[in-house]
Amino acid sequence: MSPSSRIPGFYKLAPAMRLRALEPRLEKHDFEAYHRGLSLEAADMMVENVICTFVLPCAVAVNFLINGRETVVPMVVEEPSVVAAVSNVARIARKDGGFSAESDPSHMIGQIQLMDVRDPRGCVARLTEALPRLRAQARGIHPRLEERGGGLVDFEVRHVVYDEPGRRREDMVVLQFVLDVVDAMGANMVNTVAEHLAATVVEVTGEALGLRILSNLADRRLSRARIVLSPDALGTEEMDGREVADRIAAAWRFAWADPHRAATHNKGVMNGIDAVAIATGNDWRAIEAGAHAWCCRDGQYRPMTRWEIREDGRLEGSIEVPLQFGTVGGPIRVHPTVQSNLKLLGVGSARELAGIAAAVGLAQNLGALKALATEGIQTGHMRMHARTVAATAGARADEVGDVTVELVRTRDFSVERAQQVIARLRRAP
Repeated sequence: MSPSSRIPGFYKLAPAMRLRALEPRLEKHDFEAYHRGLSLEAADMMVENVICTFVLPCAVAVNFLINGRETVVPMVVEEPSVVAAVSNVARIARKDGGFSAESDPSHMIGQIQLMDVRDPRGCVARLTEALPRLRAQARGIHPRLEERGGGLVDFEVRHVVYDEPGRRREDMVVLQFVLDVVDAMGANMVNTVAEHLAATVVEVTGEALGLRILSNLADRRLSRARIVLSPDALGTEEMDGREVADRIAAAWRFAWADPHRAATHNKGVMNGIDAVAIATGNDWRAIEAGAHAWCCRDGQYRPMTRWEIREDGRLEGSIEVPLQFGTVGGPIRVHPTVQSNLKLLGVGSARELAGIAAAVGLAQNLGALKALATEGIQTGHMRMHARTVAATAGARADEVGDVTVELVRTRDFSVERAQQVIARLRRAP
């Protein structure tokens, strides 16, 4: 059984003591990895032209109960209030059973494009006839993947038209295939299959070869999370919980109706998902691209989440979004902190990791909407940001706490105000 993720007062501890509180989940070499981080030698193996490493805060969100399992979630993010918001929402959600989450199989799409096709109908017919040959050719490209239950799933032949007004029309034919990449993010696997099949596609059709690459719109690889809350859990000193719930649902309807609001709404969701992706060595740029493309599937940019008041009066939140997470390959094998973060999560598969990320995105969204619906986004955000302001103003480590308290008390979060407080502290006997 996993140790409880409910660690009261966790945020009040010093960093070393927070790590110590996670000891039941870690081994000795994990502590070393958290202290040592990424070496310059390892970084040089990951990308080209390395000159140093760039460090971001690695935090953990506590209190999560996901599918009945106690979960501590590592998050790499530089923005104040993100980790605090998801931890607070996770604490609230525990009373109503926490989050449920699930993910589709790890099916990624690859595309082989034929350009400026002269006879699209005939080209589609020839490719369709050749699918058994292409299927046989695809087998064995990734034998280890097939041993783990992955490999080619399906083919689709598509006629795609470029017909921008005022420009010359161009007909394209695309051989699209689906590959089950199991626990990998899968980009290299998909691209390898595309390259292997390309010559046969040209031979069969006689058309000009274009691009051979994966699609980051991973709409066969959706993750979902859900939460149902009693309004009583959402109340504040100034506002009844039912009113808060109604305002959260109304804020979601604003995002559904207006792309300008939806963009900011979804940025908050991705604050959570991206932070988990970076902490676990995943390609957050690919995840962002797929998630935002998915939001346009009905012709208008929509919110990634949904918030509604149920007939029983409870607030229900849900998210469905493509998440191409992996637990093997790439920087995951090289970066020691990534390996320790995955161990801290205790995930057994990429699908489980993606479900957790979806739950974190939903939690972050609720935290933002609750703040907007009550005190406004700046009050809580700037309260968290006050420590950064204090450090920017030149506060020493032993002064940051006192400066932060004063900035919050006066609700003046300017560097100038922080400098005045520092000066006063240093004049005091």
